[in-house]
Amino acid sequence: MSAPAVTPVPVQLVLGEEELLVERAIRAAFEAARLADPAAELTRARVPDITPPELAELVSPSLFAEGRVIVLDGAHEAGQEIAGAIAGYARQPADGVVLVVVHSGGGRKPAKDLVAALKSAGAAVAECAKITKPAEREAFVRNEIRRAGGKSDGEAVVALIDAVGSDLRELAAAAAQLVADTDGPVTAESVRRYHRGRADVTGFAVAEKAITGDVAAALESLRWAMQLGVPHVLVADALADAVRTVAKVAGAGRADPFRLSSELGMPTWKVRKALAQSKGWHPAGLADAMQIVADVNADVKGVAADPDYALQNAILRLAKAHRHTD
Repeated sequence: MSAPAVTPVPVQLVLGEEELLVERAIRAAFEAARLADPAAELTRARVPDITPPELAELVSPSLFAEGRVIVLDGAHEAGQEIAGAIAGYARQPADGVVLVVVHSGGGRKPAKDLVAALKSAGAAVAECAKITKPAEREAFVRNEIRRAGGKSDGEAVVALIDAVGSDLRELAAAAAQLVADTDGPVTAESVRRYHRGRADVTGFAVAEKAITGDVAAALESLRWAMQLGVPHVLVADALADAVRTVAKVAGAGRADPFRLSSELGMPTWKVRKALAQSKGWHPAGLADAMQIVADVNADVKGVAADPDYALQNAILRLAKAHRHTD
């Protein structure tokens, strides 16, 4: 005996700007509706392009009682009239209709008020915030590997991001491919094997050399990374992560790596590596290094006219900070 179909949530809010996550949330809503009604159809419209009467027509139940999924894109551009119409419908949704409202989270007051109104009406919320921080990107990759049926460790996740870049679609595809090719376990070695020639010359390789003051090797790795088209922001992120990690570990003292791992919330392998990298760093030098990576982060995001030069200069400045002795 088959389990009864689950009725999909009639009003859903897809909130955020991360395109891949937004499309996945829409697809999940449609697939859930199809499970309840295999004949359910999908219709998409942009909120700025429709009027309240047109909205009423879109969400009217089918004459033949077929399921319908209505996706309203661009709700962050809603004016007061259409925002009020959407909110009003959400309070009394029609049977057999799933309304999916896609909203970036920004916009003017009517559009922002719409988010609160939909939540108040009981809409299911899918959070799709932009992924910008290294830790968020790492969490995404870990989840993608798990989603594909595999498992990984922190070192493998970092290696995959370093090999592939920051594009979520490429990361998702690479994670799924690695799980399929390795029958589950994804390791740093398997990443390097499948992405040989790129994983060894990208952001984290540059950072590992720069953090130990090896200027020549860091600059050589940077040149290779730039030739391969590695985004400047990824190299800047890697430099910042390396400096922050060394600063945290150095500030905690020479403790047992396992205890530091627990205290600092870092993988043990990362603590061990940072302990080795922290040798030779003076507190004042680390303070300078923190400012340097903050500067280069701003530079590669538009402050500097030449991001290549900004990264080269950051490496030279980090080497000088590493030599700081008082």
